[in-house]
Amino acid sequence: MRNPHAPSRRELLLASGVLFAWAYMPKQARAEGRDPRLLVVVLRGALDGLAAVAPVGDRDWVALRGDKVLRLDGPTPGLPLDNFFALNPAMPNLHRLYGAGQAAIVHAVATPYRERSHFDGQDVLESGLGSPGATDTGWLNRALGALAPDGRVDPGNRKAFAIGPVTPLVARGPAPVLSWTPPRLEPATDDTLMRVLELYRHTDPALARALEERIGLAAIARAGGIDTAPGKTPAAGAAQVRAYFAESAGSAAKFMARPDGPRVGALAFDGWDTHADEGAVSGRLAALLGALDGAFAAIETGMGPAWRDTVVVVMTEFGRTARINGTDGTDHGTGTIAFLAGGAVKGGRVIADWPGLREADLYQNRDLKPTTDLRAALKGVLRDHLRVPDAALAAKVFPESVAVKATPGLVATA
Repeated sequence: MRNPHAPSRRELLLASGVLFAWAYMPKQARAEGRDPRLLVVVLRGALDGLAAVAPVGDRDWVALRGDKVLRLDGPTPGLPLDNFFALNPAMPNLHRLYGAGQAAIVHAVATPYRERSHFDGQDVLESGLGSPGATDTGWLNRALGALAPDGRVDPGNRKAFAIGPVTPLVARGPAPVLSWTPPRLEPATDDTLMRVLELYRHTDPALARALEERIGLAAIARAGGIDTAPGKTPAAGAAQVRAYFAESAGSAAKFMARPDGPRVGALAFDGWDTHADEGAVSGRLAALLGALDGAFAAIETGMGPAWRDTVVVVMTEFGRTARINGTDGTDHGTGTIAFLAGGAVKGGRVIADWPGLREADLYQNRDLKPTTDLRAALKGVLRDHLRVPDAALAAKVFPESVAVKATPGLVATA
């Protein structure tokens, strides 16, 4: 029976920017002389994978996006990864890690979810199941439960972690977690406001109407060049987001790098729902990708020598439409990307069974077709980095996923 005081699934999905960390070291990894760290970062709102990692070698790419296309020439060229893909120019840190063999991209990837609801998509992403609403535990917590622990964090160090507001679904379950919230608050995004609005429409219609009016006034103000926060400019807003990402990720890394610190953690960053004015090269998405790039650098710095034993997984609930919409944004899609970074990553490559971008190749004639199950990549990392057994991955961590085989060779220490 569900605990009536436990957070609802939607409350879990609204949790953002909090580190939830496992207080044990995997016993088998210790026996092998390794001290692995795993940090999972959830990007809530759905990432335009084509704008982040562009298939510049696909002959249909330019025609698909027209003058909004990311390419290798022009005033703001992409950063070449190989002879087919280019990284968004807002991510020079990740490009450096890629060149050093410490970052990889899994492209045309998706969970089993094929609808377009953020809440349900995030539920599937974080639960590890094939459909939403099937469990109140997350795949990361269940993976930790499948490991034999060796060496607990000193209970006195719990004081270093303030209690976070709500544990995200990916980290919920019987395995014990510590939590920490960064002192800097993330600026509220339109995506966050709309999700809160959706919740209150069902529980407090009067408050929902007031909030809707406030959102409408803010939109009118922005259209007229007025910012409702005195003294705040778009550039200042981007700097605030970048500082928040870097502080959250860097502090998480410092905790995890400590000899007596946690070894597995999860973070969530909101705001990736780019329906309008996406701006892949110089707009909102570019700012978000730049903030994420800064987070990668902060994690590398914060981990220090422990970086060599680290894997960072960045994932999102689904992709966005292959074409730009009428408001210079992208709508909810399907196939997207996952980032892998860290000294323990076998990087320097884009892992993709490329589906093509002709209209006939698109999923439902609108989305990048997913050709890789995200669970395969996650299984590969959990098995080869933390040594979660294959049997547990198929039955407990990602139930009913026997047919989804772990992707081999993602980790350099495997």
